[in-house]
Amino acid sequence: MTRPTRAVLWDLDGTLVDSREHHWRAWHAAMAADGITITEEQFAASFGQRNDAILTGWLGARATPDFIARVGDDKERRFRELVERDGVILLPGVSHWVRTLGADRWVQAIASSAPRLNVEVTHRALGMAEWFQAVVTAEDVRHGKPDPEVFLVAAQRVAVPPTRCVVVEDAAAGIEAARRAGMRSIGVGPGVGTAADITVAALADLAADAFDLLIPRS
Repeated sequence: MTRPTRAVLWDLDGTLVDSREHHWRAWHAAMAADGITITEEQFAASFGQRNDAILTGWLGARATPDFIARVGDDKERRFRELVERDGVILLPGVSHWVRTLGADRWVQAIASSAPRLNVEVTHRALGMAEWFQAVVTAEDVRHGKPDPEVFLVAAQRVAVPPTRCVVVEDAAAGIEAARRAGMRSIGVGPGVGTAADITVAALADLAADAFDLLIPRS
């Protein structure tokens, strides 16, 4: 008898890979090129959001559509250059869990607010593509997290019902998106708050049966 399919939907930046410093440097340089200074506190509060939401949050009405497109594109270009030049690394526990879950017949997908080109350059830097059955990026959805759209699209692409999906996230907006999607969640790191079903400092700290506890085999 075939057991019901289960899926893990992974956020990318800050969850699978340690790209925070690259994003901070890219944003700081792109904004400075327009004579605008941002603080690390502003950056930290926006991490994991789409560029339109980030820039509107920082600048309000000054963030016109043309400004968002121009500065956002500049920031992402700078980010990709940093990844290609300096590389990125998997966060602690990621390799173990992705391989373990794959061997245990979990379906896996990336569900990210990042542009597709960023995800592709990260894949190239890490050789990650074969681990995932689907990738959903900013271009695939109309609304960013905490809207649940990115996770619902990912679940649809891997043909797994939302109730059989576990979201892994490092941001409170992503945990809220998982809740709205009707999915279980694992929060990683200090920025997830207390709403996740399981919260750990790092994926390496997860109990061996953590995913099975959230969605049993049958």
